[in-house]
Amino acid sequence: MDIALIIIVLAVGLALLTLEIVALPGGIAGGIGILMLAFGIWWTYNKYGTTAGTCVLVGCVVLTIVFLTFLLKSKTWKRFSLNEESDSKVNQIDDKAIQVGAHGKTVARLAPTGKALIDGEMVEVHAINKFIDPDKPIVVVAVDGYRIDVKESDDERF
Repeated sequence: MDIALIIIVLAVGLALLTLEIVALPGGIAGGIGILMLAFGIWWTYNKYGTTAGTCVLVGCVVLTIVFLTFLLKSKTWKRFSLNEESDSKVNQIDDKAIQVGAHGKTVARLAPTGKALIDGEMVEVHAINKFIDPDKPIVVVAVDGYRIDVKESDDERF
């Protein structure tokens, strides 16, 4: 019965260590996996002696290296990775399309960043001094590359 428990502890430890490397970031699963491997090796040394403990230790190290090498070199790793690229940019607008002093209206709450409709274009804007609720008139105070800074306007026409 002890041999079966040792094998189960070592297998679960190896599985947790592999999950940590492949899928579960954060260190908890890997830490528990390493502790389970260490406990299984210690248990073998304690119960069956130095020769059996050393064999289990070397076997665990070799098996871990082989298993992780297989996972990282095979297509298994690609199933877990993100394969799509995002080539979009914030506020893809023409140069000089939105200028300082342009008026518009917020579409979503600016807390402090959100969407607004300025000169007929939906853009992402940044409120400079406070949060601005939806459907409030705004005025552009600065344009720096793709960043558009706005403030709330008193002009209700927009």
